[in-house]
Amino acid sequence: MKSSNILSSVKSAARSVGVGKLYRLGIRKPMSTVKQSIQEGGPLEQWRTRRGKEEMIEAAEQLPEMAPPPPPPEPMKVHFLTGSDHWYQSLFCFLSLQRFCDDRIIPVLYSDGSLSESYREKFQRVVPWAEIQTIDDIKDRLNDALPKSQYSLLREWRHIQPLTRKITDLHAGEEGWKLLLDSDMLFFRKPQFLIDYLRQPESPCYMVDIDTHYGYSPQLRYRLVDSPIPEAVNIGIFGLKSDEVDFDQLQKWLQIMVKEEGSSYNITQGLSSLIFAGRDCEVAPPGEYVVLPSLEEGKSPSATLHHYVAESKRAYFQHGWRHIQKQAAHAD
Repeated sequence: MKSSNILSSVKSAARSVGVGKLYRLGIRKPMSTVKQSIQEGGPLEQWRTRRGKEEMIEAAEQLPEMAPPPPPPEPMKVHFLTGSDHWYQSLFCFLSLQRFCDDRIIPVLYSDGSLSESYREKFQRVVPWAEIQTIDDIKDRLNDALPKSQYSLLREWRHIQPLTRKITDLHAGEEGWKLLLDSDMLFFRKPQFLIDYLRQPESPCYMVDIDTHYGYSPQLRYRLVDSPIPEAVNIGIFGLKSDEVDFDQLQKWLQIMVKEEGSSYNITQGLSSLIFAGRDCEVAPPGEYVVLPSLEEGKSPSATLHHYVAESKRAYFQHGWRHIQKQAAHAD
């Protein structure tokens, strides 16, 4: 093909899809893919990570049923927002926690809309005392506590950014303290801090991130509250008292944040930091509760807990869960 014809074809393509879109498809997206591949160790390591994920799912389906520990005087519960894509991670996380506690901990699964009966059965086969909040249970409670006529923005954002369900779906219409754990975490030492918190929660709780990721400028955040906002909040561990959540205030914050600075993936963490502003909180010791563990730490864990975010999924799927599988097999 002559160069003039090639140029004509490129111009026609640019006109038909738009120059900006052509740039995104032809340059920006491929560059982003290359960058992600480098961060994740290259194509071969990405394949190993994908294969490790497949093996983790297979292993979850073959885990033996856990013997229920004796119940404590007061129930101890941990809460997971989960579904078809994460049930097996929730299971490994809970398994790694329960083995360090002599008293029974009850996992409460909140469906993200995809936790069908088959996935509930997979989890409860291993942990028969698990409790389930189906999506219908949650919607009924939301309709009573957060009617769409009054909380349309909060209800809308449950779908725009599902992580906001960590607040709405767990706490709307509920009472008492709840401790939510992200599914992509594993325990490797006795988490005495967390067990003590479960036994007697008295204040909000969170873990420390590698940096502050709230999605919104400090200037905006400090216009919304007049109390100190804690830095580097990570809500992979998220303790909150349901009846203290002010959903009217939460919706006002959300409206202003989105209007002035748009949407952000980290909006839930940003909102949570505002809830924590000026409050005494229980903070998981950062040296023991690690966000973004390295590959070497994944191979030979020294921390109490790993939260496998971003590129640390490589450590998670290739190595982390296998430690728990071996310990479960040994216990059996």
